[in-house]
Amino acid sequence: MRKKVRIGKIWIGGGEPVAIQSMTKCRTEDTDRLLEEIRKLEREGCEIVRVAVPTDEAAQSLRKIRNKIKLPLVADIHYDWRLALRAVEAGVDKIRINPGNIKERGKIKEIVKVCMEREIAMRIGVNTGSLHPEFEKKYGRGVEALVESAVYYVKLVEDMGFTSMVVSVKSSDPVENVIANRLLHQRIPYPLHIGVTEAGPPSWGVLASGAGVGCLLMDGIGDTIRISLTAPSVEEVRVAKRLLTLLGIRKLGPVLVSCPTCGRLEIDLFRVVREVEKKLERIKIPVKVAVMGCSVNGPGEAKDADVGLAGGKKRAVIFRKGEIVRIVDEDKMVDELMKEIKRMEVEYDEGG
Repeated sequence: MRKKVRIGKIWIGGGEPVAIQSMTKCRTEDTDRLLEEIRKLEREGCEIVRVAVPTDEAAQSLRKIRNKIKLPLVADIHYDWRLALRAVEAGVDKIRINPGNIKERGKIKEIVKVCMEREIAMRIGVNTGSLHPEFEKKYGRGVEALVESAVYYVKLVEDMGFTSMVVSVKSSDPVENVIANRLLHQRIPYPLHIGVTEAGPPSWGVLASGAGVGCLLMDGIGDTIRISLTAPSVEEVRVAKRLLTLLGIRKLGPVLVSCPTCGRLEIDLFRVVREVEKKLERIKIPVKVAVMGCSVNGPGEAKDADVGLAGGKKRAVIFRKGEIVRIVDEDKMVDELMKEIKRMEVEYDEGG
């Protein structure tokens, strides 16, 4: 079992639920926009938020927002070790550094010292841009260099007396990402933050993350995740929630399944699915919803769904657990489906 580490008011590792992270997309210096984005993330279900700290002004902004948000706040530091000290002084809950970008042992030690004094955690991150020069020279920019660099930096920080660590190795190659994290998991006792870095826009990034993060989660590897997308940060959280829910690791909202359509189709299922998917964004209970295009893929094939609809010939059936509840007109089927889900929300809240 991984060591348990506190990040603000939550714990990760040690059997705690896999925590969802995201990183803000706006400039940290723009305090009003930053607060707005963080509040959106919190409403969406983000549990840890990371912000970039590339300048003194950004570090000063941390002080302004710390007491205005509830989420644990992580300062993302590269190159300038002094910014880490200022972020700690501003009251952040964790520092994220890539030691390979700071290099000098004395500067890393100064960061460790203030983190120990304030009793806050640190994430040791390694990616292909921050490898230890010795291992990059020996292995190139692959799995071995990622893992050996991470182990080296963990030992370096341990020798300074610090153990409140979270560790990550990330690659934009999902296969390399999986192999590296499997190896690292065997070699260190600290919580692992996992994600595919530079995964791309949603059309690519969701696939890359499903492979590079999903495989690890199915192995029981990963204590906190970020789905990195070239998209608004709330999209990262939505995908993370869906991935954890689909894998049965956490129950963080609805699951939507729908038939792929074929020549039997008699309704505009593409439109119906888009409409249902949009409405489900407001649903918080763990419910499996099926939208099917005909009787072949209707209540029978979707019997394991909690609730669903199957349409055709200007009519649709609404079903729960494979049993038909009622038959409705086609133009009312989405509304009727949502009414049934709303009933299930009430039942869920009542403990039924």
